[in-house]
Amino acid sequence: MKTLLFKATAMVFGLACIATASVAQAPAKKVAKPAAAPAAKTLTLTKAALQNKIKGGWAGQTIGVTYGGPMEFKYNGTIIQEYQPIEWNKGLLKKTMTDDPGLYDDIYMDLTFVEVFEKEGLDAPVASFAKAYANAGYYLWHANQAGRNNILRGVMPPQSGHWLSNPHADCIDYQIEADFAGLMSPGMPNAASAISDKIGHIMNYGDGWYGGVYLGALYTLAFTSDNIPYIVEEALKTIPKQSKYYHCISDVIRWHQQYPNDWKQTWFEVQKKWSADLGCPDGVFKPYNIDATVNSAYVVIGLLYGNGDFTKTLNISTRCGNDADCNPSSAGGILGTILGYDKISAYWKQGLQDVEDIDFKYTTTSLHKVYDIGFRHALQMVQRNGGKVAGEQVTIKLQTPVPVQFEESFAGHFPVKKIAVNKPLKDEYTFDFEGIGYVMKGETSKWSQKSDYVFRTEVSIDGQAPVLVELPTNFTTRLQELNYKYQLPKGKHTVKVKLLNPSAEFPCNIGEVIVYSDQPAGRVVVN
Repeated sequence: MKTLLFKATAMVFGLACIATASVAQAPAKKVAKPAAAPAAKTLTLTKAALQNKIKGGWAGQTIGVTYGGPMEFKYNGTIIQEYQPIEWNKGLLKKTMTDDPGLYDDIYMDLTFVEVFEKEGLDAPVASFAKAYANAGYYLWHANQAGRNNILRGVMPPQSGHWLSNPHADCIDYQIEADFAGLMSPGMPNAASAISDKIGHIMNYGDGWYGGVYLGALYTLAFTSDNIPYIVEEALKTIPKQSKYYHCISDVIRWHQQYPNDWKQTWFEVQKKWSADLGCPDGVFKPYNIDATVNSAYVVIGLLYGNGDFTKTLNISTRCGNDADCNPSSAGGILGTILGYDKISAYWKQGLQDVEDIDFKYTTTSLHKVYDIGFRHALQMVQRNGGKVAGEQVTIKLQTPVPVQFEESFAGHFPVKKIAVNKPLKDEYTFDFEGIGYVMKGETSKWSQKSDYVFRTEVSIDGQAPVLVELPTNFTTRLQELNYKYQLPKGKHTVKVKLLNPSAEFPCNIGEVIVYSDQPAGRVVVN
């Protein structure tokens, strides 16, 4: 893949030097004590039992994403009603893997990182993971694509995932890719968090990153207990209590206790309190929500109300809507780890043997291969973290979860206005706004388009020296937003965008401009 020549500077829009925002810490909510906890500080499993759980995790997420695939983002801000059938049959896995291999981004993104570990070992540097995914042939969206574009321009992690250089920092991306970190760290949530610190910041920050940290911890604890309420609460100890993510999942736990037989009531409570998306330019002012916090809540709803039943778990996590393939994939993978491959019912494994030797697209790894690779990586991690492997016995030194560092994306930023532009950029475009930041949406590429042509634009704010922003026309390397800037002084601003190299072949279209201020717009009072 051709690497763009543009390099980031301290003043590039959306790529400014990282500054840690000062935020007030919200009071932590009380979470009910877990019903049970493992008494032992070590856990001994046979190699066969450990591998069976790892196989269950990989198979469970594959089944889940296939089941929910047809529902992906077709029901936004609403549940999927029971009268809506969701298909499952013996031929569905093979048909989907053959006809719609792009659905499995939940899997092949994981496998990209697994393959780096396999090639370079457990100490592989973050640059290897970043470059592997940035130069992969698959299409990406949201935080993943923004991170890719950053890396190709020389902006490496953790800056590539930081909200000042990634408008999608709170999106679900690393959450759907973190399964591998948990599956290779059985009983060791802090070891999984360390992996997530390295890899998750390639594309995410703050609550977006916490989605992957938390789900990774859920996987690690799925090796130690079949008590789902305990696993859900214990894994939350990896998340800082002052974060919005922590408060949201704490609320789900509390609402499950309050409405133990009504998942829809808990879903409604989540919608009322947590469905506002402040960051994602595609979700602001729309009922579309790819925010990690809300979609993590749907995963937890599926696990808690599914109560260990694979059918209920997949059905509920899918019918919560929004990212309705990724969420059952995560829930299915975690429950599959709890149950183990052998105890996933024959109904859900129908057709699985037909696809286990098929390499996932963009990878050289199949399910059968990752069953083996993931098992070997887990043994290495067990030994590295104080455990032992002796003969057919694996003794894991269990870890008590500790919170990762506190981060907050878009601190003090609230979307207050949307300016509809919807016109091609042929030479110059100027607009005024009042606030502290903006995001200019637009497009320079078409689906599946392969092109080396790169638009060159100059962007200036308030008459300051213009900054060069390059916009690829190749869909794989595209920049999803034309330009953006946060943390401006509060007040009136003028933005001028100049196209330096217009093309008769490729359009450069401006869509909408989202304006941010330091306070919510508030309710409109009608007299």
